[in-house]
Amino acid sequence: MDKSRSTGRPFRVGFLLIDGFALMSYSAAVEPLRAANLLAGRALYTIDHLPVVGGQSVSSSGAIIRATSHLGERVDFDLIMVVAGGDPARFSDQRIFQWLRHLARRGVLIGGVSGGPVVLARAGVMAGRRMTVHWEHAPVLAELDPALLLERDLYVIDRDRLTCAGGTAALDMMHALITDHHGADFARQVSDWFVHTEIRPAGGPQRAGPVERYGTSNPSVLQAIELMENHIADPLALDQLAKLCNLGARQLNRLFRAKLGCSTMAYYRGLRLDKADNLLSQSTLNVTDVALATGFANSAHFSDSYRRKFGRSPSSRRQ
Repeated sequence: MDKSRSTGRPFRVGFLLIDGFALMSYSAAVEPLRAANLLAGRALYTIDHLPVVGGQSVSSSGAIIRATSHLGERVDFDLIMVVAGGDPARFSDQRIFQWLRHLARRGVLIGGVSGGPVVLARAGVMAGRRMTVHWEHAPVLAELDPALLLERDLYVIDRDRLTCAGGTAALDMMHALITDHHGADFARQVSDWFVHTEIRPAGGPQRAGPVERYGTSNPSVLQAIELMENHIADPLALDQLAKLCNLGARQLNRLFRAKLGCSTMAYYRGLRLDKADNLLSQSTLNVTDVALATGFANSAHFSDSYRRKFGRSPSSRRQ
């Protein structure tokens, strides 16, 4: 549970805007939060803008966003979103990197949009976390650090890190965040406000559409699977999934058995094991780290589950 919901205060979001950031990427990330406040009739989210230096940030198109907060001020952020464009691999402000590492140690959620994930990687806060980035920056980022768990998805939410390819993909990521905070129905109202009626899953266009991919068009099942994909390393319980889909746990289980032929949690476990199989083949993480990255409490439990699904041990898969 995030701090804002446990205390009843708004969820505090800070946007660190690096000069040259793409206005589309920034707008697609910030506007859903503003709309959520409007539709709720109260402040669900507070929004602050932080420049790297001075009193404002300038986008690639010349739009100016004035600062409402600055680094070093005593603001208890719940989420910091770094938005960057241009050539983020050349950004090397050690003061920013140190601040991001400080936030990471405190357990603050940290996100990157468009070129922002490159800045997060350069700050050293993406180790052991799955991530994505705008396709333009992906080759540079892979060369910068081959050990990064880089995926070519629209967005990736891995525990306390959120990364997004930018552009309109930020709308999809913020839909996932608002769903996690306030449920699917309210998140749909926010998306409808922007006439964003086709919510894309994290995997986005690099994979088949959700109906073809999952073999069902049932909106509740698709919503549950989207939540699962956004909680691979920190799995949700059945009652949490059901609540976020505005269903009872038994009702959700009946839908999964009818549409996909297995229980909700069996499907979820299979999804996590498929991700683990991908990490074993594509990353240099050891088996224990793969287990933790896919939501298993220990390597023994992971190895047993992996063997039952794939018929071999995780170590033999790597060999």
